[in-house]
Amino acid sequence: MEQRSFRIREIPFEERPRERMQQYGAEALSHAELLAILLRTGSSNESAVHLAQRILNESGGLRRLAESNWEEWTSIRGIGPAKALQLQASIELGRRVARSKLPEMIKISCPQDAADLLMEELRHRREEHFVCLFLNTKNQVIGRQTLSIGSLNASIVHPREVFRAAIRRSSAAILCAHNHPSGDPTPSSEDLQLTKRLGEAGQLIGIELLDHLVIGDNRFISLKEMGCL
Repeated sequence: MEQRSFRIREIPFEERPRERMQQYGAEALSHAELLAILLRTGSSNESAVHLAQRILNESGGLRRLAESNWEEWTSIRGIGPAKALQLQASIELGRRVARSKLPEMIKISCPQDAADLLMEELRHRREEHFVCLFLNTKNQVIGRQTLSIGSLNASIVHPREVFRAAIRRSSAAILCAHNHPSGDPTPSSEDLQLTKRLGEAGQLIGIELLDHLVIGDNRFISLKEMGCL
């Protein structure tokens, strides 16, 4: 009897690994399903999932597969040079992730910490840049974003843009900063008004505005230390 060829459209939608991964996340997939996504295609008579399961069976499991070399991979029916390269690359990436360490997170304990982080980036800008640092519950920096680039005299930013970005990063608090191209960090009336609006919005949303720094040429002013927050 002629063996029937398996094609992706013959597999029920809920059993397709890519669709299942999109719907449920990678952690919901089996070893064979994850491997099938890496392999992308099966062979003439088996689906990618069936091929992946057979590869795992013949190699002795996931750990043994990861320890195999090029010759062992390509000796398995269904793994040619291209699929062997895909396997080799994915396994090497996994090894590098396992060896890597998370970068040490910067903690903001005082205005000087934030100024040290942002001064060189902002002090020589010829336009006003409004930058936001996103912090976790320990005041560690989990992200940063330039939210506005203004003219020589003003930087235009709205609280909704600031807190939309903060919510997207699950921030517990934020610290804002912008530069004065003149080099003089003395806050303008607009700076004071914006700080007040940001502080009020943060109170309503539940994301604290720790400070707003105005950065000049190797100088800065903390609006919190000025009593504006």
